[in-house]
Amino acid sequence: MRSRFAAPSARLALAAVAAVAVTATATATATATADSRSTTVRACVTKDLTYKVSLKTQAGGYFLVTAKAKSGVTCYLEGVFPSASFGSSADTEVAPAEDAVSERVTLSGSTAAYAGIDPKTTNDDNGRQFDFLHLSIAGDETNAVSLALPETATVDRPIATNWHSDPADAVPFSD
Repeated sequence: MRSRFAAPSARLALAAVAAVAVTATATATATATADSRSTTVRACVTKDLTYKVSLKTQAGGYFLVTAKAKSGVTCYLEGVFPSASFGSSADTEVAPAEDAVSERVTLSGSTAAYAGIDPKTTNDDNGRQFDFLHLSIAGDETNAVSLALPETATVDRPIATNWHSDPADAVPFSD
């Protein structure tokens, strides 16, 4: 007889364990769903942004690159200089104009990030002529975009500032 009474108790215990397991699974699923809609902002990649290049006369002349997030994209740019070059040879790749990392810039909607690129930092007549700038976000070099320059640039030891939220901070000064 005793085994007949034990069986319902075992069934109740099994049902209780199953209920706890179902509740834990439902809670884990709800948490995972909430995490996938998290407001954590991710790092930008080259294709997340639109770019504009304009010519500025300050500091002897430079190109100001303006980057904005595409519609529906929210991402950030680290305060480091963009990967950029004017041609395919190593001597046309930009070097950093700043010694330290700047603040991170979060892009969304009309918020923009700015980087200044000085194509010629030498004081001589040397250099090569280019009409395009190849640009990508650091770490995403395989997806570079080619941007038409507002005018032909003479390039010799080019430098670039970090990404900044204020265009006034993106003026490249060479030594």
